[in-house]
Amino acid sequence: MSNENQEGRLERIEKKIDDMATAMISLARAEEKLLSIEKNNFANYDRMNRFSRKLDEIEKKVDDNARTVAFINKLFWVLVTVASGSIAMQLVQLGA
Repeated sequence: MSNENQEGRLERIEKKIDDMATAMISLARAEEKLLSIEKNNFANYDRMNRFSRKLDEIEKKVDDNARTVAFINKLFWVLVTVASGSIAMQLVQLGA
């Protein structure tokens, strides 16, 4: 082989090696981006789980409050009924 052929061949090999190095750098950057996205997804899942737990706690508190309000509502109407009955009895006794 002639010296020119060998130099041309070596230049092509060097160019291919440079292209491979560029491709490997691009792959490494893409892998870093994927790892970053995966890390972000895990953080979002953790955040959603915390919100879910908080929502469950709030739901329990709302249920407890609903029961308390229902009890107070019934008690109020019982007291109104008792007061109305007492007033009616007083009016009946006064009229008799």
